[in-house]
Amino acid sequence: MSMGVGETQKYGDPSYWDKRYKQDKTPFDWYQNYSSLVPLFHLYLSPPHRRVLVVGCGNSSFSEKMAADGYEDIVNIDISSVVIEEMQKKYSDHPQLKYITMDVLKMDTLETGSFDAVIDKGTLDTILCGNNSKPNSAKMLEEVGRVLKDKGVYILVTYGAPSYRLCYLKNSCKWKIKLHVIEKTIPGVKEEKQIWELTKPIPLNQKGKNLEDFIGASPDVHYVYVCIKDDSLEHGQLDESVNG
Repeated sequence: MSMGVGETQKYGDPSYWDKRYKQDKTPFDWYQNYSSLVPLFHLYLSPPHRRVLVVGCGNSSFSEKMAADGYEDIVNIDISSVVIEEMQKKYSDHPQLKYITMDVLKMDTLETGSFDAVIDKGTLDTILCGNNSKPNSAKMLEEVGRVLKDKGVYILVTYGAPSYRLCYLKNSCKWKIKLHVIEKTIPGVKEEKQIWELTKPIPLNQKGKNLEDFIGASPDVHYVYVCIKDDSLEHGQLDESVNG
């Protein structure tokens, strides 16, 4: 599912996504599927008694796989009413899965401190590609932080390197930030050798400048930021326990 440059400005428009999901009903997972991320989820978010929010769910089978893995309460939101209606019908016999039409910039109907985790595969990225990216990304992250419980975790899977993402994360919420990396996957192609150990955080200094010492200048990876909310902090910060 490729994106043209002109399309990125339309990401904040529900009609764009409604049209897209009407035209293409094939289930699609952004960046990574659930099976590739299981070790990380079990490390930070072991099932079953966790309340999880998946933002920008689309028509992915990701949440279905989470439910099969034992997670019992998964709320999925998307700005497209078309895809939400389709998913509500598809998973009407899955009580663990709830689908709600909602803008991630305005999650007013979700209670403050009501989720153990928020999962984001590509939603922040699309906002950063669209109009008014800075204020909209700040609003999104503010809302994510609001709905998380203290010690809740925001798991962000993105193509954005630390030099492009840490500034947003550190300035948005009181949480400790860890970085993991995972190889990009090619549909239908099985990787023969795993280069990176997903469950081992990548050491960073306070400005993120040490990253290239560990993974190279242009790694073929997705970045996974694990942000653990901590109300005792004054602002967001890197987790010093994994700094080199």
